[in-house]
Amino acid sequence: ICNKGDDEVKHHGTKFLEVPHVVDCLQGILTVIPLQLLSFHIAVLRGFDVDFPRNLAKSVTVE
Repeated sequence: ICNKGDDEVKHHGTKFLEVPHVVDCLQGILTVIPLQLLSFHIAVLRGFDVDFPRNLAKSVTVE
């Protein structure tokens, strides 16, 4: 994940996600959302049930 227009990152890899350049306090939000979606799709492609993860602590689950 890199800022839009960051040419240095393009020399180090072939696949990357560009996010728009914003103020520092919003940069985390713009970075986390694509990573969450990427991890969701990778988990689905690998055959994991994303709605019921294994080994989730009892204190986190809702009964």
